[in-house]
Amino acid sequence: MDDNICTCSLVATAILLSAIIFYRKSLVRISTYGRRSRRELPLGTLGWPFLGETLDFISCAYSDRPESFMDKRRLLYGKVFKSHIFGSPTIVSTDAEVSRIILQSDAKTFVPSYPKSLTELMGKSSILLISGNLQRRIHGLIGAFCKSPYLKSQITLDMQKYVQESMKGWREDRPIYIQDEAKNIAFQVLVKALISLDPGLEMEFLKKQFQEFIAGLMSLPINVPGSRLYRSLQARKKMVKLIQRIIQAKRSSNLINNSFPKDVAEVLLSDASQQLTDDLISDNIIDLMIPGEDSVPILITLAIKYLSDCPTALQQLTEENLRLKRLKEKLDEPLCWSDYLSLPFTQNVITETLRMGNIIIGVMRKAINDVEIKGHFIPKGWCVFTYFRSVHLDADVYDSPYQFNPWRWQDRDTCSCSFTPFGGGQRLCPGLDLARLEASIFFHYFVTQFRWVAEDDCIINFPTVRMKNKMPVWVKKRRNVLLSA
Repeated sequence: MDDNICTCSLVATAILLSAIIFYRKSLVRISTYGRRSRRELPLGTLGWPFLGETLDFISCAYSDRPESFMDKRRLLYGKVFKSHIFGSPTIVSTDAEVSRIILQSDAKTFVPSYPKSLTELMGKSSILLISGNLQRRIHGLIGAFCKSPYLKSQITLDMQKYVQESMKGWREDRPIYIQDEAKNIAFQVLVKALISLDPGLEMEFLKKQFQEFIAGLMSLPINVPGSRLYRSLQARKKMVKLIQRIIQAKRSSNLINNSFPKDVAEVLLSDASQQLTDDLISDNIIDLMIPGEDSVPILITLAIKYLSDCPTALQQLTEENLRLKRLKEKLDEPLCWSDYLSLPFTQNVITETLRMGNIIIGVMRKAINDVEIKGHFIPKGWCVFTYFRSVHLDADVYDSPYQFNPWRWQDRDTCSCSFTPFGGGQRLCPGLDLARLEASIFFHYFVTQFRWVAEDDCIINFPTVRMKNKMPVWVKKRRNVLLSA
């Protein structure tokens, strides 16, 4: 509890400083809008001077129902409303169709908008920040490689290897912290896919620096020696130095243009446009490490939490994976990536976890020009916050939205605009299939090798989604696994 209060105070202070910096600019934008157009903004309130409604948003974000901030305003103003959060006047969308249009818009309409500390840490060349042709080119190159059977096969082998190595050390006389185990495994798999780095001293160095780096993503925007942001930037420099050494070794090998790329770095190095400098490649390699720390491990951890609380779902998932295990052993064949992704109930569990867990609660954009979407006016210079969580937990869209129900996806389309756990449009996460694959492999080995009892734990939703106590479970090795269910 004390840690939460401390973090809340830190984030509130950061946003207060940002709000003071941007408040005058916000007033200018609001005043300019009033002189420029008579079109009406969506209903809503801009809240207090300087702070807007930011503290109310943070207070709700730390509660069991972070979406309560949005729900209260949806009842008063509708699914699209105006507010003032994170130092900027903002149009909030909890309407699935409006959010879809915003996500699919190009850089001539909306561009990414992030807190100052995050933009400093990401680097100017980050795919999260750049727009236009360069962003589309990098996204396309990475996306095509992530969909390739080669990478899926490689990640399957690596994930199997690291999961089994991790689980060999699990003991029955002490708790296993699923969140930590999943983070360690996923980070190694991802770094191997990004720069072909195997476990060892360099991997440990990179992991240590990455932990220091990522701690500053939600820090005060103050870059002076000793500050959180300064320490994170120094860690980033050390990471860049290591990654650029690996990139230069790849360039000098003369194999890049003569062989199929083995990792993301080689994909970017093989681009013939000559736009992708070493600085740009290293920036994006670091950005792509964030899912290894966050998205995939939290997806795995939340699923174990939900399954622990839903014995019927756990039993069906276990039986499905045991059937696959029996079949492959009978055929004397190894499991391949398509086997894992072909398990229908396992995929439904992952889908339902993504819907309920909301690892990414939404995205922020800034309007480059005046925009009107479904009758909602968004002025130039204003931010737009597409809030996925409210859509995923909307009782008008999903029956009993707070109930973990993987069976709801048996006859439901996951391509609907009401399901956007990976974003959408030109910035749709390129690794979405790989996230499902890694989670499927973890679940397969976990449920076919162990039974477990989970300790009580709760989900923290701000500033990032995580388990308060790292999801401790007590495991017991399965006996006669082919005969038990």
